[in-house]
Amino acid sequence: MFKVKEPVFGLHDKRILLDGSGSPVLTLREKMVSLHDRWQVFRGGSTEQRDLLYTVKRSSMLQFKTKLDVFLSHNKEEKRCDFRVKGSWLERSCVVYAGESDSIVAQMHKKHTVQSVFLGKDNFSVTVYPNVDYAFIASLVVILDDVNREDRAAAGSS
Repeated sequence: MFKVKEPVFGLHDKRILLDGSGSPVLTLREKMVSLHDRWQVFRGGSTEQRDLLYTVKRSSMLQFKTKLDVFLSHNKEEKRCDFRVKGSWLERSCVVYAGESDSIVAQMHKKHTVQSVFLGKDNFSVTVYPNVDYAFIASLVVILDDVNREDRAAAGSS
């Protein structure tokens, strides 16, 4: 079980993924001046470059369905992504793939429950495949949510 500490505003929008005891697991930092909604994810509560684990960015600026590319820290050239996220936030679903392949490493979809229908509270089912880090997948869902929230805000203000 993870909890997200909401943004601390500054030059970078920052969220911290906390474990069940409240200890920082990952720090997600959005670069505010970026064409592709670029996020950097760091180990623990750090934002030091030596603790950078991976970078997440939109695969292109214009998208009908959200597509994110994930580059592990050693992949400096970012020519081929290490993971891909394809999602439809309208349908409240996404799939995480290993690199450019069709190999699925995780899936998320909205669960329709009495609570979600009558109280308007979304519940999600996340399936994480074997040998895949739960915190990694949770961070991608948080980033996907933020990217889609920004898209909805921009659509509403135009």
